[in-house]
Amino acid sequence: MNNRLYGNLIFELSKAGRKGYSLPKADYGAYTTKDIPGMLRREADAELPECDELTVVRHYTNLSNNNFGVNSGFYPLGSCTMKYNPVINEEIAAMPAFTQLHPLQPIATVQGALEVYSGLQKALCALTGMGEFTLNPYAGAHGELVGLMAIRAYHEHNGETQRTKVIVPDSAHGTNPASAAICGLEIVEVKSDADGLVDVEALKPLLGDDVAAMMMTNPNTLGLFERSIPEITAMVHACGGLMYYDGANLNPMLGVSRPADMGFDVMHINLHKTFSTPHGGGGPGSGPVGVRKGMEQFLPSPHVAAAESFATEEAPATSLGQISAFYGNFLVALRAYVYILTLGRENIKHVGPLATLNANYIKEQLKDLYELPIDTVCKHEFVFDGLRDKSTGVTTMDIAKRLLDYGYHAPTIYFPLLFHESLMIEPTETESKETIDEFISVMRKIAEEAATEPETLKTAPHNTPIGRVDDVLAAKNPVLTYKG
Repeated sequence: MNNRLYGNLIFELSKAGRKGYSLPKADYGAYTTKDIPGMLRREADAELPECDELTVVRHYTNLSNNNFGVNSGFYPLGSCTMKYNPVINEEIAAMPAFTQLHPLQPIATVQGALEVYSGLQKALCALTGMGEFTLNPYAGAHGELVGLMAIRAYHEHNGETQRTKVIVPDSAHGTNPASAAICGLEIVEVKSDADGLVDVEALKPLLGDDVAAMMMTNPNTLGLFERSIPEITAMVHACGGLMYYDGANLNPMLGVSRPADMGFDVMHINLHKTFSTPHGGGGPGSGPVGVRKGMEQFLPSPHVAAAESFATEEAPATSLGQISAFYGNFLVALRAYVYILTLGRENIKHVGPLATLNANYIKEQLKDLYELPIDTVCKHEFVFDGLRDKSTGVTTMDIAKRLLDYGYHAPTIYFPLLFHESLMIEPTETESKETIDEFISVMRKIAEEAATEPETLKTAPHNTPIGRVDDVLAAKNPVLTYKG
């Protein structure tokens, strides 16, 4: 491929005086920059690239081919459930009847959109057992914050302002303690036991009348189901605290078990994980928050309610108020609703078991070559601690870089922090056995290469437009602007 069009910046392809456009003559007379007020005029021309149309088209087409996503290849990113977003979701979300709506339209003219919100709220309640949901939060971390704000509002409403501590397991997602800190709460860490689960004995001395809540991810970040949840929820409730369910790993539980039935009071869901809406790239997200019955009054507003027609409820005085613009990201909610309706009650119950089957299949096929610290049945994901043969000097980073050469996105690496060489793999339920078998074959080949030609891994990737970069240098000294 011509590297001039493939590896260069658009500014480097620029030639002075070259144009890729022609503008018609103005119908209302000519004007010059002198007609624009001085305070609005540039002192110098904008430094824009000058290219012909074909060069521009080729440049951006080649750049787009460098993007990697679920639509182009296997994406076994642990803890992030990068499942396929069905085309029907996109087709419906692209319908002009939806895309051309405006949030300030009169309520009577957007009854269909409000019905989507209402229907999704009810579906999420049915799937989780929660009493009510808000679709206002823009992402999972935003949902965590809103959920903790609701918990804090609950305690303050009950006159228990001393409850300022949030218990967080050491295996938690990093957003858990961050969200608690932003909410003005104090983080108390509880350790995991040898089985990778919350240590109940270590939890007991942390409980008291200053505990606002305990946050739990289930299955946890090791992909393990927290077997002591009934005991833990009883203990936290006994001291007056609430239980928060981080729903980032809800996918293997979908249609199998419900957080509310386990004793959780508040939770968030990542629609871009469990319910197949687009994930990553900094685009719009959605992190709905659900609360058990009796806590609805603490949810933010506005909230869509159904009577004879759909409208927004009058927010109670205890409401958190508005935490996002309007109702939340509508087209993301729409995609999730389409996904739920497409599967239906009879098929959505297969999501969790299939995700669990795929993860365990990969784990069992590779644990003879990759170190498995906790050898037990997992749920949606599992964590290796690098290669079993440590004598090669090949690291988890090397394995991840080498996977790029074989056309796979790398799994999550060096997280969770419980192991030195963590390699977290999550296949989701949407991948076929053939795809999974090919991935297993490549992982085994990489283990063989580590033993016979370790330098190949240590210098990988070899087949990508950019080789191995200095990650620390890039983070400390990023180049954010182009200078010719």
